[in-house]
Amino acid sequence: MSADHAFPGPSRRGVITAASAVAAVTALPAPATAAPAGGTTASAAAAGAAAAAVGKGPALAPFALSEVRLLDGPFLANMRRTCAYLRFIDLDRLLHTFRRTVGLPSTAEPCGGWEAPDVQLRGHTTGHLLSALAQAHAATGEAVYADKGAALVTALAACQQAGPRAGFRRGYLSAFPESVFDQLEAGGKPWAPYYTLHKIMAGLLDQYRLARNKQALSVLLEMAAWVDERTAPLSRERMQTLLKVEFGGMNDVLARLHLVTGDPAHLRTARRFDHEELYGPLAGGRDELAGRHANTEIAKIVGAVPEYEATGERRYLTLADTFWTTVVRHHSYAIGGNSDKELFGPPGEIVSRLSEVTCENCNSYNMLKLGRHLFLHRPERAEYMDHYEWTLYNQMLGEQDPDSAHGFVTYYTGLWAGARREPKGGLGAAPGSYSGDYDNFSCDHGTGLETHTKFADSVYFRSRAPHPRALYVNLFIPSEVRWKEAGVAIRQETGYPTDGRTRLTVTEGRGTFALRLRIPGWVADTGGSAVLKVNGRTAGTRPRPGTYVSLERHWRAGDTVDLILPRTPVWTPAPDNPQVTSLSYGPLVLAGEYGDEALATLPTIRPRTLRPAGGDRSTEFTAVADGRTVTLRPFHEVHHQRYNVYWAVTPRQGRERDVVRYPLDEGTGTTATDATGAFGDAVLAGGAAWTRDAGAAAVELDGADGHVALPAGLLSGLNELTVSVRVRVDTLAASARVFDLGFHKETYLFLAATTGARRARAALRIAGMEGEDVVDAAGPLPLGRWTHVALTLGGGTGVLYLDGVEAGRNPAMVSGPLLLGATARNYLGRSQNATHPFLHGAVRDFRLHNRALPAADVARLAAG
Repeated sequence: MSADHAFPGPSRRGVITAASAVAAVTALPAPATAAPAGGTTASAAAAGAAAAAVGKGPALAPFALSEVRLLDGPFLANMRRTCAYLRFIDLDRLLHTFRRTVGLPSTAEPCGGWEAPDVQLRGHTTGHLLSALAQAHAATGEAVYADKGAALVTALAACQQAGPRAGFRRGYLSAFPESVFDQLEAGGKPWAPYYTLHKIMAGLLDQYRLARNKQALSVLLEMAAWVDERTAPLSRERMQTLLKVEFGGMNDVLARLHLVTGDPAHLRTARRFDHEELYGPLAGGRDELAGRHANTEIAKIVGAVPEYEATGERRYLTLADTFWTTVVRHHSYAIGGNSDKELFGPPGEIVSRLSEVTCENCNSYNMLKLGRHLFLHRPERAEYMDHYEWTLYNQMLGEQDPDSAHGFVTYYTGLWAGARREPKGGLGAAPGSYSGDYDNFSCDHGTGLETHTKFADSVYFRSRAPHPRALYVNLFIPSEVRWKEAGVAIRQETGYPTDGRTRLTVTEGRGTFALRLRIPGWVADTGGSAVLKVNGRTAGTRPRPGTYVSLERHWRAGDTVDLILPRTPVWTPAPDNPQVTSLSYGPLVLAGEYGDEALATLPTIRPRTLRPAGGDRSTEFTAVADGRTVTLRPFHEVHHQRYNVYWAVTPRQGRERDVVRYPLDEGTGTTATDATGAFGDAVLAGGAAWTRDAGAAAVELDGADGHVALPAGLLSGLNELTVSVRVRVDTLAASARVFDLGFHKETYLFLAATTGARRARAALRIAGMEGEDVVDAAGPLPLGRWTHVALTLGGGTGVLYLDGVEAGRNPAMVSGPLLLGATARNYLGRSQNATHPFLHGAVRDFRLHNRALPAADVARLAAG
């Protein structure tokens, strides 16, 4: 998560010509210090920029934060709360570890959380604070934020100057000693030292560009020279090894510093942080994200866009676009965020990876930054801003506690049933706890400072070329923009998203330009059409969802444009389980309100019972779920109580049948055929081999790695089931599976031949459940002989049968097979958990039936 949110002024534009670079750099007074080794002063930067390589500038330019003002609404309310915290926070407390690290005196009380004196990540929040203060100053025009930022920069400069006396190389600045980088280069894995440096560097750059702080640039250039000197002696191979430890957006801030100064040293250093292990597959169009720490990777990709702007190398833009598209389309939850336990899963696995620690807010902070940068280069791709809006409303706006005077935020946005956003706690508190003033300085506390001071940065963009001149209206947020080049001011008044209308009024000036308004892609799901009016008359151009509609004319003060977006409730099935769905209304995901009621599993909702709870413009609904009426409201409004976002929907019951049946009687080859013809072949894998026992063919399992891999999707749409197989167990090993159908070690339906307590066990679990539903037998499966085992699930009851006789029952199952969905990994003889042993024995006649069979039918099945 890089800390950059500076509004690109002329220096941010990708094509660095001598004239533009000189203008960008000399607009601020040159720092008085001499240029550090490998670096440059601001005055020298102008000369260096003249020799900079021509890169590739974006098609659009954002407005400076000082050119856009938010009007009353939820975004301005959030910003005001964060700004109150910025005025409140004691700089000396954050500076305590910086000063002590270089031997300067400090009597301030140390901070807690990740800023505690014994935590390796200490110092990162100071970088976020630098950015937030600069943004608050630019967004409000109030000097208090610039003054506080200047005081912080001056204090950091003093720490940097004291560094050599403490034994550090010139330019080093951090709240922990430089020896941490010795550990990193020696092959250790300290907690993300470059990540913290990136935050500080990005904050200094924001101070320079947004608050006109020349000292910030001087300190930053010293730091950049230190990074160059530190990394230059390392071989490419050694540097790539270092990049396995999270390093934030070092390539991002250094490439942007190059765009500001024109100094090629900064670009050269930036490119040392290109992590080929991630970049290579993406450049080849491959999704190899599963298992990777999400925010570590997102920050690396954010840096690819300014590197493209600096170099013009198409590969950077291609891999950035591939990453964004892959994450948004295949790794994102209903609210637009991504990751479970901070990790990417395989593509499409959503319901199977629900928990209270889904959707880390830092991830979305960086994904919005990436999508914004890509849209500036590719304005024909409206989906970038569609995702931006969706995630902004459904995750980022709601991460802040509306009852907190200081705008406290959560770390995660949990999506398992009954998750909640609640009053703060220290680190180790509930995942949905809000941050505090000084005791919970997580990364999301820091990104929250930035997110809620930069809402105005993407409401409007403008074309860079004077002809044709165009103003892009990306977001429908109450605001005013002053477009100096066109000589006009435009005011946007809207109750959106509560209301589906927005009005734009030219309040000052006149001029000819195109007004381009985004027609959200979600409109296509409503069955209606957007309505566009100019000065009260319907415009001739028909707005198409997922595009920008263009209105070109000579505009003058008093002209108005009205956009009306039709809204209707939309149910969206999850990719890994069509029987689990989320509900949206326009751009708003709706959540069920559950107060203090704990939910053990996803509620089952009846979509046909959905009713509006207010007037035509209300965003509140009711529906029947689990037999009772539940109120649904926009997710970002639901605080201080438990909520639910994903709902189970009971399918229509089709004819009774076997869903799949593998007799496993081929006797030769490496595959087995589904007798129903509904699924593809099963595959004998590892040490699995054909055998004959008692005159029948079967699959022998060696207990080492032999197993049968069944096709994906077996359990999709089943509200009840019977799964059965004939098995011969030759060795009892705790947790060895007869069958295991699921996604991973936290979402499964399995039968184990024995547990450590020496009893056969069937178990069902969906990630997010506190425990698992189990059905235990009195003892383990018999050794050395064929046994017919069957498990029935339905109506909240699970029954385990051995040779047609009931061996175990659970009449109070919390969950059911419906929530398992289109299971991706289905095995005979193997566990989802790679630490468990393989089954030693043999299997035959596996079948899955779409009903929970009664005991008599199970007995007949066993006898057959």
